[in-house]
Amino acid sequence: MLQRNFSWARRINCMANQSPSRNFHQLHSSGRKITGFHLSSIVKICGRVEALQEGRQAHCLLLKLGFNADLILMTTLLDMYSKCTNIHDACRVFDEMPQGDVVVINSMISGLCRCHLPSYAIDLFTKMNQSDRDVGTWNSLISGLGQNSEGRAALIFFGRMRVEGVEVDVMTMISVISICADMAMIVHAQQVHGLVIKSGFELYLPVGNAIVDMYAKCGCMGDACLCFQNMPFKNVISWTSLISGYAKHGFGVEALKAFHQMEMEGVVPNKITFLGTLYACSHSGLLQEGWISFTTLVNKYSIAPTMEHYTCMVDLLARAGRFYEAHEFIEKMPIKPDAKLLTAFLSSCCHHKNVELASAVGKKLLQLQPQESGAYISLSNFYGLVGDMEGVANVRRLMLERGIRKEKACTWIKISRKVHSFESGDRSHPDYQKIYDHLRVLIQKMKNIGYVPDTSMVTQNVEELTKEEILLGHSEKLAIAFGIMSTPPGTRFLIVKNLRVCADCHVFTGLISKIEEREIVARDSSRFHHFKDGVCSCGNYW
Repeated sequence: MLQRNFSWARRINCMANQSPSRNFHQLHSSGRKITGFHLSSIVKICGRVEALQEGRQAHCLLLKLGFNADLILMTTLLDMYSKCTNIHDACRVFDEMPQGDVVVINSMISGLCRCHLPSYAIDLFTKMNQSDRDVGTWNSLISGLGQNSEGRAALIFFGRMRVEGVEVDVMTMISVISICADMAMIVHAQQVHGLVIKSGFELYLPVGNAIVDMYAKCGCMGDACLCFQNMPFKNVISWTSLISGYAKHGFGVEALKAFHQMEMEGVVPNKITFLGTLYACSHSGLLQEGWISFTTLVNKYSIAPTMEHYTCMVDLLARAGRFYEAHEFIEKMPIKPDAKLLTAFLSSCCHHKNVELASAVGKKLLQLQPQESGAYISLSNFYGLVGDMEGVANVRRLMLERGIRKEKACTWIKISRKVHSFESGDRSHPDYQKIYDHLRVLIQKMKNIGYVPDTSMVTQNVEELTKEEILLGHSEKLAIAFGIMSTPPGTRFLIVKNLRVCADCHVFTGLISKIEEREIVARDSSRFHHFKDGVCSCGNYW
């Protein structure tokens, strides 16, 4: 009997790609007695595919059959509700369960973080007795905070974890490594790497993969390559991390070499690997190689392209100025383009000042009613570029009507173990007056060698001097000025921006690297830029 129950549970799991409703029907029609094994499998499937309605049906059946005292099954139910982002029902299940079970609390902490309620997760964590927490409790909170862009808080709790003598495990290290990568905190990254070696986790494949990704995202591609070479075992994720790292740094040729080496070693690429190669080609102007990569994806490996793959191809063609090829490619796609694809196309149209096509793409984009502010900002910038202030006003009105808020530009820089953040026009920093004064001195030095502020992207209808003042307050300029003020001459430093760097700040950073004889690394939302001696690693192809 037990064997038959296991058999049905396995069969339900094998049907995970089918509708949960169909699984219910097949289970009922089988005439077999429904057990906790069956319900557990169905609830897990509902959580995996976010089938909330079917999950509620399973909950009702669970109560009807008297399984509400089964702690493991109820924990699975709690997890299902949180995966369906229904935190209200997850909390109700949690409140109805016996208090004090650490596994249940760990699941609730993860659920709160998954539903973007990190402060509630912290409250639940702090209410626990220190002796009741296990390594899973700490991992749930640390990884959850990292997923909610609360990396600094996550690292504080990681520090507390070590002070309290809790032994870290592989999951702890992977979470902390990922947080260091997202925040581009190289000093923390190196310290964590040292802890990995000390704890004996370096040979674990997921940890090695995470370290390669971490160094790449911290702007240290050389260290990423060295760690990759020292890995005793490599899988497709290892190679994909390396290829994606090369792509983000604009090293397209190196990314393709790594891809071919991976194939020679018999590792089969997946769809994420191809995203890395296509991205590398797009950001390095490798048009022919990009076409070959896309053809290999479809014909050699029989992988169905996703919207992300199509977006990379459109971006590749448009960046190269092949607008009508890109437009034809979109028309022949088997799926309708989404807002991200059209935004990428619009951005290139604006960059190359293709007014006719940009206008047509912009209209299609607005019809999709995208929820991300980037689409509206690209269109507003385009109208500002061609002097259509009425178009700018219309886009802003649409944003207001649709409740779309522009994401504030923010740039971070770490000086003497402290992270300093700057927003555009920011005057909240204690040294803001010194920063602006120093910035004006730098601007004058640049103007003396021919720099002219690019005010074309300032869409406000104001005087030219006011536009220059607005450009002066861009977050990356403030961070760079502060970095130069706060470090010895010749010191290399890294800045991280949450949005794409603007054209004027790109020129500004290049000139500053030459005037101040500095190497400045800038990571924006799209890629890395390495500035040295007035030249950027992107070759102005970004």
